[in-house]
Amino acid sequence: MGNSKDVVDREENGFKEPLMHAEETRSCKESLCMVLVSTAVSVCGSFEFGVCVGYSAPTQSEIRQDLGLSLSEYSVFGSIVTIGAMIGAVTSGRISDFSGRKGAMRMSAIVCIIGWLGIYFAEGAFSLDLGRILTGYGTGVFSYVVPVFIAEIAPKQLRGGLTTINQLLICGGLSLCYIIGTLVTWRTLVLVGLVPCFVILVGLYFIPESPRWLAKVGRDRESEVALQSLRGKDADISQEAADIQEYVETLRSLPETRILELFQRTYIRSVIVGVGLMAFQQFGGVNGITFYATEIFVSAGFASGNLGTILLGSIQVPITTMGAFLMDKSGRRPLLMVSASGTCLSAFTIAISFYLKDKGIYMDWVPLLALTGILGFLGSFSIGMGAIPWVIMSEIFPINIKGVAGSLVTLVNWFASWAVSYAFNFLVSWSSSGTFFVFAAFCATSVVFVAKVVPETKGRTLEEIQASMNSFK
Repeated sequence: MGNSKDVVDREENGFKEPLMHAEETRSCKESLCMVLVSTAVSVCGSFEFGVCVGYSAPTQSEIRQDLGLSLSEYSVFGSIVTIGAMIGAVTSGRISDFSGRKGAMRMSAIVCIIGWLGIYFAEGAFSLDLGRILTGYGTGVFSYVVPVFIAEIAPKQLRGGLTTINQLLICGGLSLCYIIGTLVTWRTLVLVGLVPCFVILVGLYFIPESPRWLAKVGRDRESEVALQSLRGKDADISQEAADIQEYVETLRSLPETRILELFQRTYIRSVIVGVGLMAFQQFGGVNGITFYATEIFVSAGFASGNLGTILLGSIQVPITTMGAFLMDKSGRRPLLMVSASGTCLSAFTIAISFYLKDKGIYMDWVPLLALTGILGFLGSFSIGMGAIPWVIMSEIFPINIKGVAGSLVTLVNWFASWAVSYAFNFLVSWSSSGTFFVFAAFCATSVVFVAKVVPETKGRTLEEIQASMNSFK
């Protein structure tokens, strides 16, 4: 028999170890709960983004009929949201740096509410466009601040997946708008855009501010409290807090960055990656398809675009969810390359369908090829090119340039979005097949860009990523 003291020690240790394990498990659950709640509130802004972008697709024929709009006037309405978003993008970095990530989201929600009410009560093109540009402005700010906020609050092992929820909710808003838009009037559909705004305004009172932003503006004690809330009341945050503080102290010694300074050797790689990904994301043609999906299906030979639009709404959420699970396992670059390759092949398929229609051959195949191509395009886009550019944007810029650089990158995204959405109807009138051949070429080029330029950021802290990206002297 062993010594009685050894028996007592083993019994005490056996009791303590499960107790410690239980405490760690409880702390982990607490931290995960707060991170998930904070993410859930912020991605209501992403849902708002999706509703705003998707609103013009199922409502085109009804709005034109009710308000007597020409094709040109409706093209302005469909695309002017991106003008508002560009203005929002230009100001988003400064607003979120000045008033905090929560302050920027609160302001955006209020602006979107005003915009949706303008659309709801519109009786002509002017009030319709004014409401659309206001919702665009709010969406432009959301498109920057939501992924940045999530990246700054999430643990590094969950950051990719949680940031991808941003794109998941964009797709969710888009899908819901597509589906409900086939069932209700265009004025009733406005209510779908109002709900997430009110959820944000209420939810922001219950979640912490970004610890990194608080540290940046000198509110060190509040930063530690926010970090403790996000990691659990019993979690040891000393190392993470020290890393954030050390990094912020280094950045405070640097002068305030202006837009032209982004193109210095120190930051140029981050700028090329961020701007390049956003440009290729949009010039691949996604907003041409999402803004005018119903009309594309009709042009391809469907009696009604409603079935195709509902199918589009049904596939995006599950595929984006799959992408969120894969991102922190397979990495960003492999998913980007698979996604860009898929959009290239799908755009080529759509182009072939319209080419056959123009030539009047194999007409029975035209609707099937168009449907397959469009579903394949949005499915491929959703698994990588939709979410990952925003994830990488939130990871690669140091906090001292994040406001300016984030505004630039978001501006490029929305400018490209505007160019594609405004020109799309006119390009299709010129040549439907030619339009999609051009989109396929951009998608093919994006595969090369990702392979040659874009780094892998999986499993690294923000500070590690930014140090490696901006280490040139």
